[in-house]
Amino acid sequence: MDVQLLTFIIVGASFALYIAIAIWARAGSTNDFYVAGGGVPPVLNGMATAADWMSAASFISMAGLISFMGYDGAVYLMGWTGGYVLLALCLAPYLRKFGKFTVPDFIGDRYYSQTARTVAVFCAIFVSFTYVAGQMRGVGVVFSRFLEVDIVTGVVIGMAIVFFYTVLGGMKGITYTQVAQYCVLIFAYLVPCVFISVMVTGHILPQTAFGATLADGSGMYMLEKLDQIS
Repeated sequence: MDVQLLTFIIVGASFALYIAIAIWARAGSTNDFYVAGGGVPPVLNGMATAADWMSAASFISMAGLISFMGYDGAVYLMGWTGGYVLLALCLAPYLRKFGKFTVPDFIGDRYYSQTARTVAVFCAIFVSFTYVAGQMRGVGVVFSRFLEVDIVTGVVIGMAIVFFYTVLGGMKGITYTQVAQYCVLIFAYLVPCVFISVMVTGHILPQTAFGATLADGSGMYMLEKLDQIS
């Protein structure tokens, strides 16, 4: 089978899966649309959050930064991951406690200020557009490679798919779609890690490879080799 045809089949099947999940998990109420009805199990919520982290920003941009900048690029990795942790620990519980759907609603009610609500709206829009711009660019790059289309067309295709399952399923559809994406992404992350670990150190588990010596017979430890990268 032609590689390009196989690529179209795999990508088309994944899109069909996401759309099917959105239809199955379509929102039936405002509560479903904004907070998935509050009925998503913690494990699935964790998988969906992990899929958000393992997005185009991490899979392409973060990997590229660390590859080109060495240890200096790890600063972005720490900030990127730390931001998720801070949001999860410092903001999410209070949103749930207050029964609010959005951060501006929470800020406005918490501080009894319409001005604070307005500032929160502008901050949310600015951050969201900055984040989405990078994500959509990543989508365009990926599609331009796999589907042999230009980047703009790739962005349009990605936006259409995301728009469909977001509007139809709301947070419920997004969450379960993200769970499916997590399964795909974690596989895509682990397979190269395992093969690189085997090739470089002979260890199957990447975690143990950090304390192993290189397979080239030099006797140099993996971490020692990584320390030379700057």
